[in-house]
Amino acid sequence: MKVIEHLEKAKEPFISFEIIPPKRGGDMKSILQVIDDLSKYNPPFIDITSHAAEVIYEETSSGIKKKVIRKRPGTLGICALIQNKYNIDAVPHLLCKNFTREETEDFLIELNYLGIENILAIRGDDSGFTKPVPAGRSANYYALDLVKQVKAMNNGHYLEENLLDAFPTNFCIGVSGYPEKHFEAPSLKTDVKYTKMKIEAGADYIVTQMFYDNKHYFNYLEMCRAEGIGAPVIPGLKIITIKPHLTNIPRNFFINIPDELVDEVMEARPEHTMEIGVNWAAKQVTELLEKGAPSIHFYVMQNTAPIKRLMAKLKLDKNNFFVTK
Repeated sequence: MKVIEHLEKAKEPFISFEIIPPKRGGDMKSILQVIDDLSKYNPPFIDITSHAAEVIYEETSSGIKKKVIRKRPGTLGICALIQNKYNIDAVPHLLCKNFTREETEDFLIELNYLGIENILAIRGDDSGFTKPVPAGRSANYYALDLVKQVKAMNNGHYLEENLLDAFPTNFCIGVSGYPEKHFEAPSLKTDVKYTKMKIEAGADYIVTQMFYDNKHYFNYLEMCRAEGIGAPVIPGLKIITIKPHLTNIPRNFFINIPDELVDEVMEARPEHTMEIGVNWAAKQVTELLEKGAPSIHFYVMQNTAPIKRLMAKLKLDKNNFFVTK
């Protein structure tokens, strides 16, 4: 089922998650345990991140050697596993960065053959490496370009123009939203306008970057509606579990952490950080649901311990839907 259909049919807000593939050479048992843990909460869908090639440097006897590798392959295989073993809809991330439009089309065809109906279209992080586009190939440079390509395939238009009897795909397209604006956008208002362009190009829903002050989400939602964006806006949350998150998260995601949360974490013993983060997330979830959020999306990656603690605190029905009445 498509994400947008889950949102339209849900009688109560639900839980969804985002996970990350293991590192190259990692044990598949680790990701199976993560999915086992999350499946207990009946998520209608799980996002799986994708990762482009990046540059690493190794010191050798002959000097520093530059290598280009993909550290976390496996997105497609994990998607197939989630849908076929767990009967949960998979939402693979579709990247612009370091993928040609031809590679993107091939990936979408494979997803279509596997019965995967959802994708999240994002540009992707700058890994410090830009793969040259081979002669005769082309590339998408922005998430908007990706949305247009997927929408074209949904209309039966492939890159090869003379295909006979080309069948249209049927993907539900999600895009990212940034309540504290994308770090490259000159202003939040401008960023919302870019988001509207993605919706007008064919995107079905928005899932936000993480935030720790709900006022950012409510303000962002208000600005989206004022701009004429009617698509669902799913709030994304990540639980702080260790003290280094206070610096790592702002550095990597260009967001602010409220002073109240910072002070509480800084003053506590390290082993109490997760409990503080869980309590903060519980308050965020409660307010978001009380004010009409359609669902809650958790950035889990590969650590389910904080989610287990959080779910124990929240009011859920027998199907693990949030109870809002």
